Amino acid sequence: MKLVFAGTPEVAVPTLKALLDSRHEVAAVVTRPDAVAGRGRRVTPSPVASVAEEAGLEVLKPAKADDPEFLDRLREIAPDCCPVVAYGAILRQEALDVPRNGWVNLHFSLLPAWRGAAPVQHAVLHGDDVTGATTFEIVPELDSGPVYGMLTEPIGPGDTSGDLLSRLAEAGSGLMTRTLDGIEDGSLEARAQSADGVSFAPKINPEDAEVDFTAPAMRVDRLVRACTPAPGAWTTFRGTRLKLGPVTPVTDVVAGHDLAAGELAVEKKRVLVGTATHPVKLGDVQAQGKKMMSAVDWARGVRPEERERLGG
Repeated sequence: MKLVFAGTPEVAVPTLKALLDSRHEVAAVVTRPDAVAGRGRRVTPSPVASVAEEAGLEVLKPAKADDPEFLDRLREIAPDCCPVVAYGAILRQEALDVPRNGWVNLHFSLLPAWRGAAPVQHAVLHGDDVTGATTFEIVPELDSGPVYGMLTEPIGPGDTSGDLLSRLAEAGSGLMTRTLDGIEDGSLEARAQSADGVSFAPKINPEDAEVDFTAPAMRVDRLVRACTPAPGAWTTFRGTRLKLGPVTPVTDVVAGHDLAAGELAVEKKRVLVGTATHPVKLGDVQAQGKKMMSAVDWARGVRPEERERLGG
């Protein structure tokens, strides 16, 4: 089939590369406009745009997916199907009507669970044991179109959202290729999603990523892993923000470490923080204006006082 691929971040790159190696023809790529990124604050093309340009593909960067010039060009290309991975813009009916086999989205959950912008983060945050990826036909209602295929992926006790998303992006690229093969040869038919088990995964913003140490250790652990690498879990120390890497719940605390919520205990080889249940061991931390470092090195520099706490 002739394809127009739509995607923007790094997580979409494995699927684009898989389609370039498939029996299908990628005629063009649609991605979000260049944006300011990095410490230098330079205007930079998306990861998908960079791969597409290197492959010599036409790259379309409409400000909105209903831009008339973009829609006219899409009709000129006349794709048979438009595969999508994390494009990042709403597709209106006028665009959905262009390819004869529709727009097929790779979504990183087992639909109808976790419809929305942050399915992997919510799966980690809510303690799911298993997640996966789903290919489905895009319809105007959010992530509710009929399903072509699925794969499952276990969530390990130490997995961050970044770990899980990386694995799903690689596995999902094969799922998308198989889905398009099945659409082309007629062996695959989309089936309506179940009305049961619907849940939603709205975007997690930086303000949602503040760690509340009055919560149980399990909740603290899940929140930090869910927000790693983005938007980044954080707390405060002495009135300034402290970014937190993944933590480890611990139960082998020695006598004298009956810690209040947020209270720090600095040992020779670890730094503990109290929660509503048992403490957690800090991993890497990053103070404002500093590089990421081990919690032990950080504590050696700031020298927390007795009973000093993280958080408000």
